[in-house]
Amino acid sequence: MIIPAPSSVAFTIFNFPIYWYGIILATAILVSIIVGNKFFNVINVGFKKDVIISCAPLIIISGIIGARLYFCMLNPSYYLNHPLEILDIRQGGLSIHGAIFLGVLALIYSAKKNNVPVMRVLDSMSCVTILGQAIGRWGNYFNSEAYGFPVAGQHWGVFIPESRRVAEYINYSLFHPTFLYESILDLFGFVILSIILFKFGRKFSGIPFFAYLTLYSLIRFFIERVRIDSALNIGVVPIAEIMSIILFVSGIVGMVICLSKGRQNPYNI
Repeated sequence: MIIPAPSSVAFTIFNFPIYWYGIILATAILVSIIVGNKFFNVINVGFKKDVIISCAPLIIISGIIGARLYFCMLNPSYYLNHPLEILDIRQGGLSIHGAIFLGVLALIYSAKKNNVPVMRVLDSMSCVTILGQAIGRWGNYFNSEAYGFPVAGQHWGVFIPESRRVAEYINYSLFHPTFLYESILDLFGFVILSIILFKFGRKFSGIPFFAYLTLYSLIRFFIERVRIDSALNIGVVPIAEIMSIILFVSGIVGMVICLSKGRQNPYNI
């Protein structure tokens, strides 16, 4: 099956283009906030309700700023020469690792502001973050990005326009749809993390959050082995792989500590 290249523009308003990337990103954020708030209310009986909804603006803004700044830092030469384009995210250019970093800080602040244990909030949102990522990856499809190596035989795959191809593979047209691979894996991850949250979240606060770091890092590491348009490589190693390893180890260590404590909220922060 050949996946055609779509138009990146959904429609225009007074000659102002509205991109599919932005629509899909907004949908991913909205779904994550609504489901995350529901999860928090169900799993945290006795605590203040609707914490996620009340803090949604801060969480959303922090996540987008973190994602954009991290992406720009991975492409310093371009954005130093085009600083105004740092503000233009309508056509893509967001990195999940930056969103995780500033998003976590925003969640910590929100939890403390609402007198809710930090890990309770992080646990609930970590499960739905990967759901949002599954939805958001379709924005990469409409931007003809986040694709992998050319497919063997060129009889199937996603068509990438010549203007969006990596120079090394300019003569190929069909590539592995790594955006689709990751979207599917993220959906499976959402199911797994939801089970962990509802089975272990009450007894072992922190386990769902660190399980998210571990599971998503594992997914992203193997996707990066196939993907060829990574934002930045250190030598021949994509920096996303390095970050995945760091977060994977952090997640494993965190889960071990949570299990060894054997009580709720082992991190009293």
